[in-house]
Amino acid sequence: ARITPLPVGCSAPYGSMAASGAAAVTLVQYVVLRGDLVRPPLSWPLGAVVAQGCHAALAAAHTHRQHPDTRAYLELGGAMRTVVLEASDEAALTTLAETLKQHSIDHEVWTEQPENTATCLALRPYPKDQVHQHLKKFKLLK
Repeated sequence: ARITPLPVGCSAPYGSMAASGAAAVTLVQYVVLRGDLVRPPLSWPLGAVVAQGCHAALAAAHTHRQHPDTRAYLELGGAMRTVVLEASDEAALTTLAETLKQHSIDHEVWTEQPENTATCLALRPYPKDQVHQHLKKFKLLK
């Protein structure tokens, strides 16, 4: 098999590590949205809530764009894995953000303006086993 060198400054995608004998690493971007936004009394439109998740995910990827895990994740294209979880309310989201900060887990909290309301947070892409323990109490968003 012919190995094509990557352009200067590009990190090797994690999938290519398996070919060299290293175990493949599953990169995941976790997005945690407030579930109370779609329920009364707030009753935000679904599209507005989805936009919050998009903003947070893009902010996390942009802020940490030079991290090798983020670069490798973005190189995956259609094979990117994103997990969307639900925080019950703003207090739960804020508590999670503090926990992530205490454990030096890179993330971005999206705060909607002009309301100044924290609506979502997203981690930069991580190997699942590095961050899952901090997120396991949150259920998939439904």
